[in-house]
Amino acid sequence: MSEKIAVIGAGSWGTALAGVLADNNHDVRLWTRREEQATEINQNRTNHKYLPGFELPAAIQASADLEYCTSDADYILLVVPTKAVREMVQQIRTFVHKNTVLIHASKGIEPGTSKRISEMMEEELLETKAKATVVLSGPSHAEEVCERQPTTVTVSSHIMEAAEDVQELFMNNQFRVYTNQDLIGVEIGGALKNIIALGIGMTDGLGYGDNAKAALMTRGLAEIARLGVKFGANPLTFTGLSGLGDLIVTCISQHSRNWRAGYKLGSGNDLQTVLEEMGMVVEGVRTTKAVYELANDLDVEMPITTALYDVLFENKKPEVAVQQLMGRVRKHEVENMSLLLGTDFQ
Repeated sequence: MSEKIAVIGAGSWGTALAGVLADNNHDVRLWTRREEQATEINQNRTNHKYLPGFELPAAIQASADLEYCTSDADYILLVVPTKAVREMVQQIRTFVHKNTVLIHASKGIEPGTSKRISEMMEEELLETKAKATVVLSGPSHAEEVCERQPTTVTVSSHIMEAAEDVQELFMNNQFRVYTNQDLIGVEIGGALKNIIALGIGMTDGLGYGDNAKAALMTRGLAEIARLGVKFGANPLTFTGLSGLGDLIVTCISQHSRNWRAGYKLGSGNDLQTVLEEMGMVVEGVRTTKAVYELANDLDVEMPITTALYDVLFENKKPEVAVQQLMGRVRKHEVENMSLLLGTDFQ
């Protein structure tokens, strides 16, 4: 059945997901802040700044008119940077009705409040009667989705019926969707993997090899699980698509803007120069700050996050941060394995 879907955010990921929905014969309205971008998409079927070289499906209709895109939508898919989530939800809540399902495909933690994106959305939607909030996350580069390469993601919600509806909305032969009941774990895994990808890019920029990359990914996963479990997440979620899967794809691919930013930092560039050269939001930077503050408040040990915070915000040299990580006090690995596996090995 064809549904009307508003996609809020015409960056690379929002545009790619709009393409999946258009392939599934839905009525897709893609909102952008810039009128000239909407004109380009509608007339040329391209989004050159964010997805150069790709032709977009004709079923996508772009507009800078938020009311046109959202007023009678069955689903509203939010794909904007974390820092823009509250503002956008405040703008669209006038158009949310009791049967509207809100979906987000963004990955981050809000500095200051330490809230996950679904928490931010629900807080801003308190006075509305939206049907549900659903998160879509997993290992997925926008470029490969546009190429219709096999991709698998997961969706989660406190209302599983809504998650299953969203699963049906996106599912096709190239884009496989699983459901997961652990909303907290899905969001934390998706957000924190960007921190580790920054670190992996940084070690690559420093010229370190595969040994360092494997170590950082493995220890990074332990950190993600440690914080997630503190919030009540299911530890097994972090062995799935929104944990290990998303961590792998973000850390090993040059499609990843977090990896690219980390690589530039490891190659000797300062943070401000890196962000200016990237031209797109690097979520891992903001998330590192938020998670560093959160870990300190909760007394959760996160040495990799701390090291990256020192590089990003305290001007520590990347090579010094790596040396300090390697020189930490001796530890026993099994306790971290037990965290992931949900056993105590007693």
